[in-house]
Amino acid sequence: MTPDRPPPKEDESRVLRFRPRRAPGGWRWPKHHGQHSDAPNDDLAKFEQSEPEDNYRHRMTVNALGLVVLIFLVISGVWMADKIAEMRKNQDCVLSGRRNCAQIDAPPIQRY
Repeated sequence: MTPDRPPPKEDESRVLRFRPRRAPGGWRWPKHHGQHSDAPNDDLAKFEQSEPEDNYRHRMTVNALGLVVLIFLVISGVWMADKIAEMRKNQDCVLSGRRNCAQIDAPPIQRY
């Protein structure tokens, strides 16, 4: 038997075929593996499933709910990033030795 391909060059890789392992103790698959004489192969109708109905209203409701959750996550992510940046700015101010770094919101003084 001669190979159909030319011999591989030294810089090309080769695929080696290994013999399959045998089960310990000399056990082997029976010769009729995959064939069941007592079960008919042509009666597969009981396993068939029909296509489910497309519930457009339910799908759009779920899509809208998903959009609301996504918008909430984006807004909360932007708010958290803003708060972290503000805290970092205040911390840098305090660590540099300055005073009055934190902004204090005081109500305006009312004079009578």
